[in-house]
Amino acid sequence: MLDLHGKLSIIMPAYNEEILIYKSICTTLEIVSGFVNDLELIAVNDGSTDRTEEEIQRACAKDSRVRLVSSKKNRGKGTAVISGVTVADGEYIAFLDADLELHPSQLEQYLEVMMRDSRDVVIGCKLHKDSQLEYPLRRRIMSIGYYLMLLVLFRLNIKDTQTGLKVFRAEAIRPVAHLIRTSGYAYDIELLVAIHRRGFSIAQMPVKVVQVRQSEERRIGLRDAVSVFADTMKIFYRVYFKHYYDA
Repeated sequence: MLDLHGKLSIIMPAYNEEILIYKSICTTLEIVSGFVNDLELIAVNDGSTDRTEEEIQRACAKDSRVRLVSSKKNRGKGTAVISGVTVADGEYIAFLDADLELHPSQLEQYLEVMMRDSRDVVIGCKLHKDSQLEYPLRRRIMSIGYYLMLLVLFRLNIKDTQTGLKVFRAEAIRPVAHLIRTSGYAYDIELLVAIHRRGFSIAQMPVKVVQVRQSEERRIGLRDAVSVFADTMKIFYRVYFKHYYDA
């Protein structure tokens, strides 16, 4: 059992996840309870049009450690995650995707590294040499290109900002959470840039990805890539022209 000296809050955003969300919540609590004494799981319903909210409420009725945050409109993953952060009680805050393709058991090693190496943020990296996944060459090339761009623009030496598994010390994320304006895929970038600008340390860890969904879904297309690039340029403007994230 890890000695965290505080509570762990797990933020799980969900959009139209009625099939998976109840089981994902229960599995996460069962797994993480094996190495963390004090935890809560905040499931954020991001304007789902199916029974996602009802399934989260069912989990709340089963386990008092589950909390529901819900929006009537779909506002994007970034906004959903930050809305969970704003109500989290924990001294440690983790992000975990609802499909559990990044298994919650990996949080144990992430927290161990955070405490052992005195890191403020520990994030999953699909490009890590020890990661276990099938990563298409096209996606790998895109990720490397984006990593180089972020290194040049923000001096952010992080090879993969987009992986959904992340852990933060509350004192690193809470002061900047309200500053995040990106709701789409680039919200991770804005959050990590803001934290980096304030001098907090970020460690990268390998991930093991398992296939959960019955059919392969195309997560990020050309239109999404263009949107991420546009949002990145807006972040660049806020960093260097408005000094928006500086303490």
